[in-house]
Amino acid sequence: MIAEPTLATRSSLQKENSIDVTSSSSAPHTPNVKNENRQKTGRGKRRAREGSENAKRRRSEAGCGSRGGADRNQVKNGGDVEAVTLFEVVTMGKSAMQSVVDDWIEAYQIDRDTALLDLISFFIQCSGCKGVVTAEMFQSKHDAEVMNKMVEELDEGSGLQYKKFLAFPWILTVTWPMDVDSGEYPLTMPGPYWKKFRSNFCEFVAVLVSHCQYSVIFDSYLMDTLISLLSELSDSRVRAFRHTCTLAAVKILSALVGVTLNLGVNIDNTQRLYEVERVKISSKRASPRVEKIERKINELQDKRHEIENMMDAIFKGVFLKRYRDVITEIRSICMEELGVWMRLYSPVFLNDSYLKYIGWMLHDKQPDVRLKCLLGLKALYSDALLASKLDLFTSRFKERMVSMTLDKDHEVAVQAMKLLTIISQSCEDVLTAEDCKHMYQFVYASHRPLAATAGEFVYKKLLCPPEQQEKEDGLSEQDERRILNAARIRTLIQFFKDSELHQHVAYLVDSLWDSAASLLKDWDFLTALLMEETSPQETGLTRAQESTVIEVLLACVRQAAEGPPQAGRGTGKKVITAKERKQQMDDCIRLTEHFIVTLPGLLKKYSEDAEKVTHFLKIPQYFHVEASDTGHFEKHLPALLTQISTVLEQHTDSGVLEAGSRTFQSLCCEDMAAHQLSTSSRDQLIDQWVYSLHKLLGDLPEEGLNLAADDEKTCHILATLKRVAAFHNAHDLSKWRLYDPVSGLLSLEVQHGGLPDQIVVHSLQCVCYAVLWQQNTSGEGVPSRERALAQRNQLRSFCEKCQRCLSHSHPAVKEQAFLSLCDVLTAHSYQLLVMEHTGAAPLLYTPDPKLQKALISFVQEHVFTGTDHENHGKATESDAGANKLDDLHRKRNLLAAYCKLIVNSVLEMSTAAEIFKHYMKYYNDFGDIIKETLSRTRQMDKIESARALVLCLQQLFLRLKQEQDSGKVCSSSIQTFSSIKELARRFSLTFGWDQIKSRESIAMIHRDGIEFVFRGFVQTGERHSPPYISYLTILSEFSSKLLRPDKKTVYSYLQRYAGEHTVNNREDCWLPLIYYRASLLATAEGEDCCSYISTDTFKQPSVANRSRSPSLRHVASDGEMHSTSSLACKTPHVKIPPQLASTEIKGKKSHRTSENRDEKRDGDGTLRIRPLPEAALPDQGQCGPTTDDVDIDTVDVELT
Repeated sequence: MIAEPTLATRSSLQKENSIDVTSSSSAPHTPNVKNENRQKTGRGKRRAREGSENAKRRRSEAGCGSRGGADRNQVKNGGDVEAVTLFEVVTMGKSAMQSVVDDWIEAYQIDRDTALLDLISFFIQCSGCKGVVTAEMFQSKHDAEVMNKMVEELDEGSGLQYKKFLAFPWILTVTWPMDVDSGEYPLTMPGPYWKKFRSNFCEFVAVLVSHCQYSVIFDSYLMDTLISLLSELSDSRVRAFRHTCTLAAVKILSALVGVTLNLGVNIDNTQRLYEVERVKISSKRASPRVEKIERKINELQDKRHEIENMMDAIFKGVFLKRYRDVITEIRSICMEELGVWMRLYSPVFLNDSYLKYIGWMLHDKQPDVRLKCLLGLKALYSDALLASKLDLFTSRFKERMVSMTLDKDHEVAVQAMKLLTIISQSCEDVLTAEDCKHMYQFVYASHRPLAATAGEFVYKKLLCPPEQQEKEDGLSEQDERRILNAARIRTLIQFFKDSELHQHVAYLVDSLWDSAASLLKDWDFLTALLMEETSPQETGLTRAQESTVIEVLLACVRQAAEGPPQAGRGTGKKVITAKERKQQMDDCIRLTEHFIVTLPGLLKKYSEDAEKVTHFLKIPQYFHVEASDTGHFEKHLPALLTQISTVLEQHTDSGVLEAGSRTFQSLCCEDMAAHQLSTSSRDQLIDQWVYSLHKLLGDLPEEGLNLAADDEKTCHILATLKRVAAFHNAHDLSKWRLYDPVSGLLSLEVQHGGLPDQIVVHSLQCVCYAVLWQQNTSGEGVPSRERALAQRNQLRSFCEKCQRCLSHSHPAVKEQAFLSLCDVLTAHSYQLLVMEHTGAAPLLYTPDPKLQKALISFVQEHVFTGTDHENHGKATESDAGANKLDDLHRKRNLLAAYCKLIVNSVLEMSTAAEIFKHYMKYYNDFGDIIKETLSRTRQMDKIESARALVLCLQQLFLRLKQEQDSGKVCSSSIQTFSSIKELARRFSLTFGWDQIKSRESIAMIHRDGIEFVFRGFVQTGERHSPPYISYLTILSEFSSKLLRPDKKTVYSYLQRYAGEHTVNNREDCWLPLIYYRASLLATAEGEDCCSYISTDTFKQPSVANRSRSPSLRHVASDGEMHSTSSLACKTPHVKIPPQLASTEIKGKKSHRTSENRDEKRDGDGTLRIRPLPEAALPDQGQCGPTTDDVDIDTVDVELT
């Protein structure tokens, strides 16, 4: 609450040298109170206020009473109430700031003390202070006790904070509650309302100084008091005071800069007038007018000096103390305003004494501060006059500015790149060749804004057209333009070659698109350059340069047609504006109309080069026929189709064939204008290939194994199979009936062998595509029974052939057979899903166990294997890295194909256990695929998915147990006990925080684990532990996912299997049971048990995992047996680390909420939870002998 003196009592209180104020900071008021800031008419507008805000608030309080709280809420929420104080006026934005300030200046001229107290209260209220301000009059400047009174302390007894400081002529004391620093204040409150308040606050300060510059600002009273107030409050340890008053102080300094500039203009104008008057004087005697002008000049200079002293006081009293404040926002404000001062008033601020602060803060830890420094420097370097004064700063901090292009904050890196671009243009020879090389590499950055900014730097540094030179004789303007563009393209090609940072020019084109689009979209020039339609003065391109230009051309076509950035560079879904959409459409029309004419010539010229032809064949895929001239397109399309057919007949490269197939697919779309013409051309090609294939395979059975000896025939068969397979992938060739002849070729390989490996690979591809297209067409309706049986027999026959090929000697054949099997089985599963149940029964095909075993064996042998370093021993480091990356990509494809079989219910979910085993070992390579598979299987069936996890852990445990029991040293393929335990922990984390959702699964995991450990165990007097008791340590990783009542239920189930005396056994051989028991009895959320089990030997306690393991201490709760509490005194206690305390507290609410959602209250008030399903809990008959159960009368879950 801000308290201020009333007008009536002020004079009497001044006599006593103290003012005690107790009014509210947000005083309530009645609607009939006149608004001090409303617009006035006639003489009333110029008349000063009759009383201060404090007096008006006093009167409003008397008439308002208890309505103050509602009015304050209205002010807080932007309600429609009448403003009384300056704070309310600025907060609500009711009036223009000029009228508000004018009213205050009028009041200040009448009674400056009262008006100044209003202004002081305004700044304190803007800090969000809800305290009391007390003012004591300070008369003697030599009072020795004054400095002793300048304190800021806490009174814990009363719960108040005090700050006493000098704001001449008062000693102000602000008292506020101790918790005010932890709350929000206006400058930090969220929402548009408070954002507007910040702008209104800054505007008020600027307008106040601007309107006072011709009157009260030079009275040596207002500014001295205000600067003293803001300097003291900005040095407070309360964040709200520091933030608000620092912002006010630097905004006042910015406004004073404007006043100084106005004074400078007046001084210059007066000085010129003085010079004119002196010229007019003919006599030597002084003229009164000249003397008057001289006095005015001296007066203006004195005022400017006084303003500069004010600015210096604010800079030293506020800026120097706050520019390194612990609060990021305060440091950002200081750096932002310092840049403004340097730009506006460079004679004073633009020197090394002030520039050093910006240079130092370039190293700030917070990105917002660094960003404000860069933005300020951008404004300085953009001005050529100011940039010339920054030479010393540039040499001192250039290295830091260059390094900021690697900033972890993307916006800071972008602004650093823009700043260096400006520096390179305004300050020549500042950036060295090494600096430029460092910046060039960012054109390949994954963050597109940074890459585009680096592209602009490259364009301005290397590709920007030079200054106009003298026109050469005999050359037209068009020829000069072509020569210039050719030089720029060669520079771009050389830059791409020298960078050696990326293999794909598409990313370079994407970076240059915003700055060099005029060059990159010049299709006529690029085409003419490739066709060598250049002037005699130019030299031709080399083959390497031609390849790069063709890549650039294709990348430009794709960029113009599609628009979105390259893969890996997307910053989210971009909303294309209408202007961008129109520009994109215009570019598509231009490239369509251009390349439909020029592309046949390019294909003809480069028809011998498979790589270049592949790029050219992709261009028609970006045609936009609908928007272009249809007649023009259809006129030139036959020539293009003819040339494409010629190229496809000439090449057998997979890239050329795939590009041609995709091009025909886009041209043969039914909505295309030239659909019939393109389809006819495609059919003619396929007719030729199918006829040739039938002819080549006609006498094959008679020749048998002699095919391998006939190289010419083998080459013809292989070439035809490549073409047919490439087109069969994108086109439905079912009417040519390719399945039978190619399937016969596979049958020959399966029965006799001896076929070349590539023929087998492409035969598998062709037959696979035939089966997939058959399944796709049959899914459109319900087939007849005969047709369904024929399709199932066809599918079975193909799967049997692929299964035989899985044992082929060549890796390529085995991989193709595996991928073909996965594809057809996945498509078959989808076919059964979309078809009606009545027609799906004859189609049903389930892989036999041998095939399933062969599939998982293939995955184990070809996916989960280490890198073969021997194959890359003689290769260079770059080649080895590229080969390793390709090998990883191939393995990921194989694993993803197999996981699709699991998630599509082709294979049993239990087969996923073999995949889950490798989750930890191959996490970096395949962790995302395995995790997605686990998530999909859990969505299909939570219980079966959990069974797969249990099966995975048990198989790993048994394998390790067998190796240890045999006495042999465990091989590297055997996972250690610690790795199995860690794998269980990772599995537990995949269940998430919703314990209700995973309740049945977790219960099943514990049930199966207990049964696995105590299977065959008989409770006798002898104290022999079960052989698999160490598995309980692994099982305890899932205890944290149990609800508190379910822990008791599982513990009861454990007692029935193990027996009461066994559960309470303290011998070393039973330590895993103690560990598991403690994890179940830990009732506090986040509490667990410490590990006693060794990582690999199962015998010694584990100390490494104790930081993660909670205490065995158990706090007894209602309904628990007494033996539980007695155990807490015997078991060791490990304290939870302090840094985990907050995590525990946060976790309690979420766990408690999830439990309550599943709880039901009976009529007697007892809380009962929904019982677990019978599928997850066994019958009592399956358990061993039991002892007394734990009292769980409040739990309705039974494991009996």
